[in-house]
Amino acid sequence: MKKRIFFTIVGLIVLIAVLGGIKGLQIFRMTAAGKQFVPPPETITSFEVQTKAWETLLTSVGTLEAVQGVMVTAELKGKVENIAFEPGAKVLAGDLLVQQDISSETAQLRASEAAVKLAKITLERTRKLLTEKTVSQSEYDNADAQYKQAAAQADNIRATIAKKTIRAPFAGRLGIRLINLGQTLNEGDAIVSLQSFDPIFVNFSLPQQQLAKVRPGLTVRMTTDALPGRSIEGKITAINPAVDAATRNIEIQATAENPEEQLRPGMFVSVNVVLPTLEKVLPIPATAVLYAPYGDSVFVVEEKKNEKNNQPSMIVRQQFIRLGEKRGDFIAVASGLKEGETIASTGVFKLRNGQSVVVNNALAPEFKLIPKTKEN
Repeated sequence: MKKRIFFTIVGLIVLIAVLGGIKGLQIFRMTAAGKQFVPPPETITSFEVQTKAWETLLTSVGTLEAVQGVMVTAELKGKVENIAFEPGAKVLAGDLLVQQDISSETAQLRASEAAVKLAKITLERTRKLLTEKTVSQSEYDNADAQYKQAAAQADNIRATIAKKTIRAPFAGRLGIRLINLGQTLNEGDAIVSLQSFDPIFVNFSLPQQQLAKVRPGLTVRMTTDALPGRSIEGKITAINPAVDAATRNIEIQATAENPEEQLRPGMFVSVNVVLPTLEKVLPIPATAVLYAPYGDSVFVVEEKKNEKNNQPSMIVRQQFIRLGEKRGDFIAVASGLKEGETIASTGVFKLRNGQSVVVNNALAPEFKLIPKTKEN
């Protein structure tokens, strides 16, 4: 009985030892295979770093303002008899907008014109009698004064009629109608907004230390969310002579053509003042940058010989850089790269330092300094 138990225990020990040896051999083989495993090279697109000349820009934000803009109001009290405009329509200078009731003034004008005609006849008769020395000089002066007074009275009535005949003070586009037919307008009551959109002003400000760089005639580029993918150019036309004491900024005004009237007063725009000097930079695609909290980096593509077969292969080296201004699809490198180096331009999040790569630019994206969006 004891011998049977002894042999059973020995058999179990031998079985455990055999299983442990087999498992250890499997682990050893897996470890050796892992050490010898070489990951396949990653396919990338590349970009050669070259020095470019970028325009020097002064950036700001601005507000659009109409060259001519006014709220048309009533000058005198009166009832609206005719509304001669359509809301949103274009008008020319002098076009009739609103006609107030002038029936009383028209009747007064006829009486006044008759008085003027009579006073003129009396004046001419008195002048003839004065030459014949039939009347005195004082009678002639009195007739002349009565004629001038009657003429002034008629002119006053005509001016009242003109004020109640409301016309467009300049050419532009009308806004929403604020009155109704038959409504009695008081002095100063709003009728309709009139704005001239072409050309249009853009007002913006720059810090006082940049005042020496700007002058009238410099090109200004504007972009707005209302016109995505489009850039509107204008020229600086006025610079405020005084610096704002609160902000230490100088107010600047530019003028831009707006034939399609897509720019409207009150719009917010981003403004770039184009200076005549060019700045040399090292631009790279923004997709080539691996952003990280500890520092931004790129992967430089280098050629290296394989230690096993002594054949040349491509690897990437992680290089930390300092970034500058971003424009379009590019971003300038302030330090960390040299002209002529080749970097990975896409898929950098998949790369690691020293990884072998294969360059294939067949599907490389087209990077543009001023990208344009496709219009639907």
